Amino acid sequence: MKKADIADDWFLWYTSLWTTDWCTKEKSCIFAASNQQNCVMKKSFIYGVAVEGDNFTDREKETKRLKQDFENGQNVILISPRRMGKTSLVRRVQSLVDKKTLSVVYIDAYDCRNEYEFYNKFAAALMKQTAGKAEAVMKNIKEFLVRLSPKVGFSPDPSSEVSLSLGITPKEYSPEEILQLPQRMAEKMGKHIVVCIDEFQQIGEFQDSLNVQKKMRGIWQLQTNASYCLFGSKKHLLSNLFQNKRMPFYQFGDILFLQPISTEDWKPFIRGKFEEKNISISDDLIEKICATVQNQSSYVQQLASNVMLNATDVVTEQTLELAVEDLLNQNSLLFLQQLDGLTAYQMNFLKALANGTNANFGSKTVLNLYDLGSKSNVSKIKSVLTQKELIESSPAGIVFADPVFQLWFTKEWCK
Repeated sequence: MKKADIADDWFLWYTSLWTTDWCTKEKSCIFAASNQQNCVMKKSFIYGVAVEGDNFTDREKETKRLKQDFENGQNVILISPRRMGKTSLVRRVQSLVDKKTLSVVYIDAYDCRNEYEFYNKFAAALMKQTAGKAEAVMKNIKEFLVRLSPKVGFSPDPSSEVSLSLGITPKEYSPEEILQLPQRMAEKMGKHIVVCIDEFQQIGEFQDSLNVQKKMRGIWQLQTNASYCLFGSKKHLLSNLFQNKRMPFYQFGDILFLQPISTEDWKPFIRGKFEEKNISISDDLIEKICATVQNQSSYVQQLASNVMLNATDVVTEQTLELAVEDLLNQNSLLFLQQLDGLTAYQMNFLKALANGTNANFGSKTVLNLYDLGSKSNVSKIKSVLTQKELIESSPAGIVFADPVFQLWFTKEWCK
C-alpha cells in the first residue's frame, strides 16, 4: 500500500469519528480527556481525571439540580474545594440531557493567559462541539466567523482531537461579537446552548480583568438561547468573583456548593469494587478510608486504589496503613514544591495548625508559642497561605485546604 493511500485511510477513519454524536460516551470530543478515560476504564478506582459511567458515584441531588438548570436555561456557578468532582458532575449531566434540544459546550480556560486567547478557545469550542461532522465545523466557521481563514489539522493519532486554530485578533472580531456567538448559533440551530467554562478563575488574571468581566456579564445576561455553567479549582478566587458585591459576576446565576460525598454513599461503591476483585473489606475500614481523606472524592478513590493494591483476600488495618503511607509518598514531591519559598513565620503558622490550633492566632499565647511575630503579621500570613491554597476558612476556623497535605505535613514537620 502506498504512503498516500495510508494517509487517506487515516483521514477517512479520523473524520468518520465526527459522524457520530459528539456527546456519546465513547467518542466524546467535548472533553479532551475522554480517550484517557477510556484507557483507564478497567481500573477499579479512577482519580486525577473526570470520571463517568460506573466510576461516577452518588451526587444524585446535585445531578438533578444541575440538569434542571441546564434545561431551564439557568446560569449556574459550581463552587467547592479541589478534588470534589465538579468536572465529573458536569460531564455526568452533559450525558443525560436531551441532545436534540440542548447542546453542551465545554471549555477549559486553564491555559488562557489573556483576553483573546480565551476568545479563540471559546469560539473554537463552539465551532467544533456544536457540529456532528468535520464538514459541519467548516460550515459553522463560514457562517459565524466568515472573516477568518482557520487552520484545521488532522492527526493520525486516534487519541487526538481534530485541531482548530482560528487566529482571532481584534482586527477580525471584537470581544462583543465573539461573546454573542452562543446566542447567534443557538438561534440558528433551534436549540439551547449551555457553555461550561472550567477554571473560570483565570479570567481574573487577565490584564484589565474587571472590564473583561463587565463585557462578559453585560452580554451573557441578555442571552435567551444560551446559558453558562462557570466553575474552577480555586475556591477562594471563585468566591471573590461570584460572591463579592463589587464584582461584575455577583449574582450571575444559581450557586451550587458541592459538599463531600457522604461515607454512607461511598460504602456500596467501594465495597462493590472490592467484591469485583474477590477481596473482602469491612464497613469499618471503608469508613476509615473516607475519614482519612475527609471524604474528598479524588483522594477517596486514590486511597481505595492503594488499599486494593496492598490487599490479598481480606483488607486489614495493616493494609490501610500501608496504603496511607503510599498515598503520602505519591504526593510528597508536590507537597514539597508547595512549601518552597515559605517564610519561617508561614511555616510556624502551619505547625500551629497541624498541632490543633484553628483560631486565636493573634493571642499572645499562640504568637509566643509558635513565633508568629506581631498580630498584624498573622493577617499577612493567612492571606499568603490562602492564596497558595494551603489553608482555608471554615466554620471550625482556619483549616488545611488539603487533608493529605495535612497528614504529610504533620508527619514530616511536627515530630
